[in-house]
Parts: sequence; C-alpha cells; structure tokens
Amino acid sequence: MSWIREGELNLIEKLSANILKAGPMPKHVAFIMDGNRRYARKRQVERQEGHTQGFDKLAETLRWCLNLSIHEVTVYAFSIENFKRSKDEVDGLMELAKQKFIRLLEEQDNLEKHGVCIRVLGDLTLLPLDLQQHIARAVVATRTHNKCFLNVCFAYTSRHEIANAMAWGVEQGLIKSSDVSEALLSRCLYSSNSPNPDLLIRTSGEVRLSDFLLWQTSHSCLVFQSVLWPEYSFWNLCDAILQYQLNHRPLQKARDQHREGQALQQHEADRACLADLLQHHGNGKPLDAQRRQEALLNYTASREERVQDFLGALQHKRDSFLTDLTSQAALA
Repeated sequence: MSWIREGELNLIEKLSANILKAGPMPKHVAFIMDGNRRYARKRQVERQEGHTQGFDKLAETLRWCLNLSIHEVTVYAFSIENFKRSKDEVDGLMELAKQKFIRLLEEQDNLEKHGVCIRVLGDLTLLPLDLQQHIARAVVATRTHNKCFLNVCFAYTSRHEIANAMAWGVEQGLIKSSDVSEALLSRCLYSSNSPNPDLLIRTSGEVRLSDFLLWQTSHSCLVFQSVLWPEYSFWNLCDAILQYQLNHRPLQKARDQHREGQALQQHEADRACLADLLQHHGNGKPLDAQRRQEALLNYTASREERVQDFLGALQHKRDSFLTDLTSQAALA
C-alpha cells in the first residue's frame, strides 16, 4: 500500500468538504491511531494484520486530509512504551515499519508530486540499525518538499522528548540556566519545525493522551472517538473537524493569551537576570532609566544570539545524525 492513496472524494464527500471549509479549518491534525489490536481480535486475524490494516488506513486518511486542505499531519506510530510488548509483536512492528519505509523510498515520484515532506520524531537510537537507516534515507530524500508534512512519531514519548530537549545544550555549555524558558523548550522539541496541532484525534474509545505531544497540545482541540482505527472513515474525520470548529473561538483566545503571557514572562525574566548581573558585577551606582533600558536590550540581544547559536547547533546535530545514517546505508 502506498503512503498516499490516489483518488478524489466522491460527490457527497466533496460537498461536505466544501461546507466544512467555509468555517475555520485545522491546519495541523494529530492522530493517536488506536485500535489495531482490537480490530484484529474482532476480525479474528493475526495482530500483524491489524497493524497492516492500520497503516493502510493512514494512507487513506492522508488523502482525505489533502482534499480538506489539511497540510500537516502527525501520527503516533510507535511509543517507547510499546517496547514492553511481546518480542514477536515488537519484531513484527519493526519489520512492518522497515517494509513501509522501503516502500516510501520506491515511490518518491508520488511524494514529490504532492510535495510531501516526511519527518520522523523520536529517539531513533532505540531502533534497529537497518530501520534507522531506512528512516534516515526517507527523511533526507523528502526534506526539501514543502507542500504538506507527515510527522511520524516513532520510538517516542512526550516525557522522553521534554526530558532530553535541552540536556545536550546544557552539557555542551551552549546555553545557561537563565536561558531556559517555555519558549526555548518549544524550540528544542522534535516538533520545533511545525506549528502545534490545532486538533488531536484519538480513536478506539480511549480518553487519554498516552504520553503523546503533551506539551504541544496544551491549547489543541481534543476529540476522542469510539471507532477502531482501521475502521476510521471520512465521516469520522468530518465529525472531529466540526467539533474543532465549534470550539475554535475559545481555543484561539486561549492561544493568544498564552502567547502574550509567555512574552511578558520572558521580559520579566530578562529584567530579573539583568538586575542580578548589575548587583554582582556593577560599580554600585544605580543606572538611570535610559541606561537601564539600553542594558536590558543588550542583555536580551545577547541571550537571543546565544539561543540561536544553540538551536543552530542542535539542528546541525540532528541533521548530521540522519545524513551519517544515510551514508552508512549507501556503503552497506
């Protein structure tokens, strides 16, 4: 099965899509694709068949999203917690993932046609080396595409992501403890190149986030649906979008308030850091208002320059990891 299934919506689906698109539409939708194993039990087939059907449903869902002008999708494909499942199931999932990334590399023309950029978010070092290499090749091959984005969270949990977000920068001495802020943490996450999801959908009837995008979805519309993921339909997606539209105004207001509060918080933090510096390194004479404002602007500029240097180094580190894996695969 292709990563993106070709085809147009039927007449009724097109009409419904046009009605929906008259209202505010989510630009970024995240999915917790839950229910593959229950689907397999329900159909009395092997678990692996349930996971295969789940991938096929993803391909179909991406087609719906493209037709609905949703240009970014993030999916929870494999949690770090999933490594605790039986060895047979984990091995089967690793093999399925390898097959799908090999298939992705075979259909680059289709991905280029749609401008699909594939990103894989997670701790890839936890995966088998050959799978790491296939993932790296797929990511590198599509990194210049910019019409739509598919973020695959693999070997991922949000707590692992947050805990490790700035650790490298601190270890390397690239940032100071006073640089740490909500805004910087957001810019260090795997998802830093993406806007936060407008809408998060979880299938199968579970009503928890299971350590998925905890930071990024603090102001997202959360929709929990009872349908098993392999049975997901265009109409289920439309229902979730309608719920987003009904809640759009208060969600947008909360986002704006948070953004304003974050900027104010950073300003107050800079003022506090400057006051501490002047107390410890000043000549004992208080600064007048103009000189104090100049000092604050200089401190803010130096912090932002330090942060930008760190973020550039972090991105280079991540890019180099993928490039090195790609080179290893080419030599193998």
